[in-house]
Formats: sequence, C-alpha cells, structure tokens
Amino acid sequence: MPETRRATSCAANCAPPEEPWEYTLYVPHDLRAVTIGRRTLRLILAAHGLPHLAEVAELVATELVSNALRHTKGPAALRLRWAGRVLRIGVWDGDPTPPEPPPDVVSAYAEEGRGLAIVRTCSDGWGWYALPGAGAGPGGGGGGGGGKYVWCELTAA
Repeated sequence: MPETRRATSCAANCAPPEEPWEYTLYVPHDLRAVTIGRRTLRLILAAHGLPHLAEVAELVATELVSNALRHTKGPAALRLRWAGRVLRIGVWDGDPTPPEPPPDVVSAYAEEGRGLAIVRTCSDGWGWYALPGAGAGPGGGGGGGGGKYVWCELTAA
C-alpha cells in the first residue's frame, strides 16, 4: 500500500527565502490592474514562503498602484524585491512629479489623501526618487522613460 502524506501549509513549515529575488509586473493605465497586481503579489509571496506578509503587502501595493494610475496618464509597473529579510514594494509611473507628503493626521472621513499615510503607517520605511530620462522605466528596464519610483519596505519577523 502506498504511503500517504498529509499536505502541510508552507506558512507553517517554510522559512523565508535566503536568496534575493525580484519580480516586475507592468500594468496598463486601467484601474482593474490594481486587483491583478494584488492577486499576483499574493501568489508570489505564497510561492516564496512569505504568506504572512501578504495582507500588509497587498494593502500598501494597492495604495501605490492606485496612486500611480489615478494621478498619471500612462502605464505603471509594480516591482517586488526580496533581499536580506526585507520586502521592497515599489511602483514606477511616468510622471516625475513628487508625491504629496502624507499628512501627520488624516480625517477618518477624508475620501482622498490617505494613501501615502497608510503606506507610511503600515511599512517599515518608504520614499521615492525621480528616474532619469527616456527609456529608464522601473530600475532601468523599459516601460517608458523617466518618471518616479515610489517604494516602501516590510521587514520579515
């Protein structure tokens, strides 16, 4: 009789990866891309044994991608990078305009302006930088030229 093994969850038995990895998802200027990015992020984290980061990672990625699509006219890209027990979530868009700094206090009734405050509160660090001219895209790889890259980091416990 063949041996039967019970399936176990990776969340309980997988250590976070030691080797660095990186993924980039290019998204069109379409708000449906926010959902696609969120689901893709969840699958990537599960595949790498990091499902415990998924909830917060989805929240901050949703805010970053939504901002890029809402405040620009072109495509964007979502980048996930794991190195040294830190997950960096970043979003490139083609507009070099700096993001508005998040307010220190946000009204519970505000309908706009809370995105970066959520990112600041939920992450271990965040920032942005301008990307140089034509052909730059996120991290130097296609997707348009110039613009900015807004990022945040989550540290694995």
